[in-house]
Amino acid sequence: MTTVSMFLCCFRGGCYVGRELVQINVCCEPNEVSLLALLWYMKSAGGTSRINGTENGAQERKFIGGSQQISIKMAEKIGNDRVLLNHPVSKIENKTTEVIAQDVNGNRYTAKYLIVASPLPIQNKIIYDPPLPSRRNQMLQRAPMGSVIKTFMYYSTPFWRRKGLCGSSAIDDEEGLVGFTLDHVMPDGSHPALMGFILADKARRYVELTPEERKSRIAHLYSKVFQTDEALHPVHYQKGLPMKIRFFSDLRKPIGRMYFAGTETATKWSGYMDGAVQAGERAAREILHTMGKIRADQIWQTEPEDAEVKPRPFDSSFWERNAPSVPGLLKLLGVTTLFSAAGAGGYAYHKYFR
Repeated sequence: MTTVSMFLCCFRGGCYVGRELVQINVCCEPNEVSLLALLWYMKSAGGTSRINGTENGAQERKFIGGSQQISIKMAEKIGNDRVLLNHPVSKIENKTTEVIAQDVNGNRYTAKYLIVASPLPIQNKIIYDPPLPSRRNQMLQRAPMGSVIKTFMYYSTPFWRRKGLCGSSAIDDEEGLVGFTLDHVMPDGSHPALMGFILADKARRYVELTPEERKSRIAHLYSKVFQTDEALHPVHYQKGLPMKIRFFSDLRKPIGRMYFAGTETATKWSGYMDGAVQAGERAAREILHTMGKIRADQIWQTEPEDAEVKPRPFDSSFWERNAPSVPGLLKLLGVTTLFSAAGAGGYAYHKYFR
């Protein structure tokens, strides 16, 4: 398998950019993810400009009031008493005419069909009767989560805006904890904060720091990045632990009466909330098709695009439009033998990244 680190080693000066791209988007180091998986991930989100864009891209918008409103409204619609929290499933019995889920407290729930939408490593902790097919079982054993700590540093004022800065930064500092920041000011201007990601190896290395230690180190880093002592005096700090999954085949294939959703099974915006919505709708339609309620060609139908949130084309420069492909550039430099074993990867890079 061609890993991203093998691909990047031939490009002097481009290695850090490539490493940062991997860390930000899949929350691991280049040697931990295959090149094909990374390229597919980028394409599913419309390319590198779209997935990394603060304007007209993945990082552009937030929910007023928070995205948890989606879960709250769904629970209200189906009945809050039917939503069971703190009932982790420990066993699934996939029978011929029904499926039974058992939680850690011994409670059993019977249904005609079941959708599993938990992360792959969590699925690996469940006992299955009968056992999973060998291909999926092996996939689950090889599906670690990416590592990232999401931090929020709150200040009395958005000092970066006063300096004419947007708050977004990509930080190239081996000693610094945070690798990427975004402005996190409420729409009414309240609760000004900088959101920062501690990525990949750094997340694993510094997860044992106390909140105060992490707060101090991040504040000093922001002081250096935004060139002001105001960053040294946050009024509040908090963190979360979002985790991103990596990508494998057979993710969506149903097993008996058990179907699979979750953002990692999406074909567009995998790893994002958009992907989670697509995956949930697709899994529900698979069951409807099995029940004979819809046709097979309706499984992948999608909702109309929101007229207010349509992606706009990106402007490209003359050099971007006419740049040689990666294989062409290597041939020009006389080093094609370096990629003889990974030529397909070079072609995919050209196809997906241009």
